[in-house]
Amino acid sequence: MSENKHDTKDDTRPEQREHDAVLPEAEEEVSDKDVLETVDDEEGAYALTRKTVAAILFAVDTDNREQLVELMEPLHAADIADLLEQINAFDRRRLVRLYDKEFDGEILSELDESIREEVITLLSPDVLSDAVREMDSDDVVDFVEYLEEPQQEAILDALEDSDRVAVQQALTYPEESAGRLMQREVVAVPDMWTVGQAIDFMRQREDLPEQFYHVILVDSRMKPIAHATLGKLMASPRATPLREITEPGFRTIPASQDEGDVAYAFNQYHLISAPVVDENERLVGVITIDDAMIVLDEEHEEDILRLAGVGEGSLNDRVRETLKQRMPWLAVNLGTAIIASLVISLFEGTISKFVALAVLMPIVASMGGNAGTQSLTVAVRAIATKDLTGSNVWRVIRREALVGLANGTAFAVVMGLVGLLWFGDGRLGLVIALAMIINMLIAGLAGTIVPVVLEKLKVDPALASGTFVTTVTDVVGFFAFLGLATLVLI
Repeated sequence: MSENKHDTKDDTRPEQREHDAVLPEAEEEVSDKDVLETVDDEEGAYALTRKTVAAILFAVDTDNREQLVELMEPLHAADIADLLEQINAFDRRRLVRLYDKEFDGEILSELDESIREEVITLLSPDVLSDAVREMDSDDVVDFVEYLEEPQQEAILDALEDSDRVAVQQALTYPEESAGRLMQREVVAVPDMWTVGQAIDFMRQREDLPEQFYHVILVDSRMKPIAHATLGKLMASPRATPLREITEPGFRTIPASQDEGDVAYAFNQYHLISAPVVDENERLVGVITIDDAMIVLDEEHEEDILRLAGVGEGSLNDRVRETLKQRMPWLAVNLGTAIIASLVISLFEGTISKFVALAVLMPIVASMGGNAGTQSLTVAVRAIATKDLTGSNVWRVIRREALVGLANGTAFAVVMGLVGLLWFGDGRLGLVIALAMIINMLIAGLAGTIVPVVLEKLKVDPALASGTFVTTVTDVVGFFAFLGLATLVLI
């Protein structure tokens, strides 16, 4: 935050020149259709056009609030959030302050966490209060849970008493749990009611959620026992008991359940919404498919980033934050590289006699590393989706070992010929062929076994597997290649 305060106009001149260069085009009239269309296939469907961004920044440069509001009005909240994330800090501050009164809760909920706090400080207290009141309880929880305490209090103070209590209660649940993910706005009716009673009840209520998919049936102790879809509710005669139109496969979600497991349940059982219950199995909220899919998407993204050893950063992180996320794993990789180098040092004499070994060593290590990464990626993904379990783990390990052996054999033939034709030595071709088979077989095994073992040890396989698999393939590859060379060539 403090770094933002010291941003100056001079610091952002390169970015300003970039959009200033297209300002003549931005001065042309931009229609709603222009705002929503894409420039070309390179930008992709639904991307903001360069013309739209330039026109918006021109309105900001000329302090033309009316034009800015006109340009922003057709945009979806998610597109406005993308715009704020893509422009530089100087332009973002000016845009937010000029757009101020038009800011709503949906935009805030779509913003990336890395710039949320910055935007909050730019909004006037009245605008921020109005925006927060528009948000559903689950969006408010997601919005405030990672803020500093003073900012949390300021936002909570803007809520109605009942909403504030609901958000505070949600914040008592563990981070990344169903209790944090759920919204408190639910439609629940007694299980002995009829369709007509349920419809009359909903028509009389003034605080219905803006969007909901099911009417939850509860018993006298507020324990959910079934739910009925709105479609069946509206299609049934008024005298029909609600119990007769309930959906099969009804499930409840414990408030303490990990949100990753919640997302898996939604994806696995094709849920649209599911009630959340406390430790006494009483209804406390509901989770809808949009929130579950966001979690599922975040889980996938997290796995990809961790496999690459880059943490959970975003494009808006500062250099210092990015360094903190990436440097530890680069340090670990340096350590494993040193181990591989120590293995090579054991065979200095062999390498000095056969310089060709130094030329071919990277091929063995690289092929093993790539084969290990392939198996590792498949295994980590299967663990995340719960497809790789104790019942099929040995079958999967055997399959990956056979794939590694087959690939190793195929490429061994190729490298054997390369060794013979390139260096004119059939023994050298035999050495690299055997080393290729051994290393790719081990790579297939390690790529599957390592993440499975780490998962059993309660260590995130996506975070740590890559380092171990790379170490195994490098060490085995170098040792097999140089060891065989010592036995065969000397």
